Amino acid sequence: MQWYFVAALLTILTSSQGILTTLSQSNGKYLYDYATVPFLAEVFKLLLSSLLLWRECRVSPITRVTTEWKSVRLYVIPSIIYLIHNNVQFATLTYVDTSTYQIMGNLKIVTTAILFRLFLRRRLSNLQWMAIVLLTVGTTTSQVKGCGEASCDSLFAAPIQGYMLGVLSACLSALAGVYTEFLMKKNSDSLYWQNVQLYT
Repeated sequence: MQWYFVAALLTILTSSQGILTTLSQSNGKYLYDYATVPFLAEVFKLLLSSLLLWRECRVSPITRVTTEWKSVRLYVIPSIIYLIHNNVQFATLTYVDTSTYQIMGNLKIVTTAILFRLFLRRRLSNLQWMAIVLLTVGTTTSQVKGCGEASCDSLFAAPIQGYMLGVLSACLSALAGVYTEFLMKKNSDSLYWQNVQLYT
């Protein structure tokens, strides 16, 4: 039952992100430095992970926490990728509307599947490959503008910069996610400690 709650909460948070970010704009621009939003989110996650790690260490004295530099330095790579990704999301929403942003978010599934296959050597079934192809085609064709609309100057419904940033965002998200999974499966440290390293 706990997993259903987490899945529902994640769905709500993910789908509301684009809407809330767009609502925070004024005439298509942010009246604040949008880099502070991911920064504050990371600080909050760092504090929460630190609190949970502290609690875990009090309850279980055998909590594994590796502090060697050669292990800790590996978490710098996904942290930087996530940092760039979080800022690219704000930039994307200055070019595309919320529904386009959400549709393009599905490309994360495509890029993640490809990176899983390339780097983690995960085999995908024919049905999974077919689903990935259909998702790619569906995401792409949903953005093609019909020529019966007001203007046929451009093939797409939004500026090309928005699509390029959306694809970049999907690739960065997938790369960071796959790399983080690789790191987390590679060692047996506390999950909260690994999160602390990511958010630092």
